[in-house]
Amino acid sequence: MGQSKPPARPVILVVEDEPLQRLMAVDLVEDAGFDVVDVASAAEAVRVLESRPDIRVVFTDIDMPGGLNGMQFAATIRDRWPPIELIIVSGKRTPGAEELPARGVFFAKPYKKEEITAIMQRMVR
Repeated sequence: MGQSKPPARPVILVVEDEPLQRLMAVDLVEDAGFDVVDVASAAEAVRVLESRPDIRVVFTDIDMPGGLNGMQFAATIRDRWPPIELIIVSGKRTPGAEELPARGVFFAKPYKKEEITAIMQRMVR
C-alpha cells in the first residue's frame, strides 16, 4: 500500500521590508495554519511568484524601497497572476477604494490578527 501525502496547506507570500513587521506577519500566517514564504522586496516577490505556482495569497506592505511599492506590486500581481488573492497593509497611508486592485483587501497597521486570519481563510476556500 502506498502512503498518501497529506493535503498541502495553502501558501501565502509575505512581502515586508521591515524585519520585525515581516516576522510578525509570518507568525500570523503560520498561526492561522498556512505555509509561508517571506521576502523583503517586491522584486524578490516577483521572482518567487515566477517560480512558485502554489502561492495562493500575497500579503504585502505598501511602503517599500526599491523599484516597486506595494500598490504597483499588487497591480503587477493582478495583471500577471490574476487568481492570486491580495492583502495590502500600511501604517502610513490608506489607499482609496479606486486604488485597490480587484479583490484586493486593505488593512491599516496595526491590524487585528483575527480579521487578517478570517480574510486569509476566506480567500483560500
